[in-house]
Amino acid sequence: MTAYVSIEGVARRYGPTTIFQDVWFGIARGEFVCLVGHSGCGKTTILNILAGLEAPDDGAVIVDGQAISGPSLDRAVVFQGHALMPWMTAAGNVAFAISCRHRDWSRAACDAAAREALKRVGLDHAADRKPAELSGGMKQRVGIARALAIHPKMLLMDEPFSALDALTRGALQDEVARLVSETEQTGFMITHDVDEAILLADRILLMSNGPEARIAEVVLNTLPKPRTRANLHHMPGYHALRDHILDFLIARSRAFKADAPPAGWSARAVPEVSPALSAPPLAAA
Repeated sequence: MTAYVSIEGVARRYGPTTIFQDVWFGIARGEFVCLVGHSGCGKTTILNILAGLEAPDDGAVIVDGQAISGPSLDRAVVFQGHALMPWMTAAGNVAFAISCRHRDWSRAACDAAAREALKRVGLDHAADRKPAELSGGMKQRVGIARALAIHPKMLLMDEPFSALDALTRGALQDEVARLVSETEQTGFMITHDVDEAILLADRILLMSNGPEARIAEVVLNTLPKPRTRANLHHMPGYHALRDHILDFLIARSRAFKADAPPAGWSARAVPEVSPALSAPPLAAA
């Protein structure tokens, strides 16, 4: 795998506490990667470093052959909160981002592109509403439309659906899976939702508990695409994949921190596993 994004020996400390250290991983162009781990291991900080919003204490982030030194419109972020400007309409919020990317575009051109972006996420009917007139799920759809409308080289998502009800969250997860597939978007998402990671990710990074957290394991998601919430649990290998991740979160993440890493483990070459490949096929109905 040729890495489009390369995280090389990154560490972050707050005072005397090392939140995470010696973090290495790569993301190929067009690949979607999810990072899973318990609270306090530094997941959001890693995303902020990727976005250029924070600087690491050690190590570097290389994107497309260049070390990043700050934020860029090439790396769009969808936050937990919608982060919309309340005085602007949905179309205005998206158009503002487009105008930052395309400074030579007219207001009419930015507005037209914004409305097309909203249409892609099913919000063309709400383009002229302000955030206060939108539901939580609709606000997050606007945030996703805004991020994709600037055609970033990479999409960064920090648990964007965690505050939504289960039905809305599931619908948006399917929407993101479709959009990412259509645009062949390079993506990085933080999530606590194991099924969300299995639905969206090509690879799932498992992080040990903090402080002094590390990437402990990389899980290859071999379940075929397209995936939806409705068909996910019917796929051969799904249960083995899900059980493997849950076992890490419940038991092995703590053991990894408490004990020395297993023989042969290296931070620069974290082991990759494919639990779905070793699972027996589903019995015929």
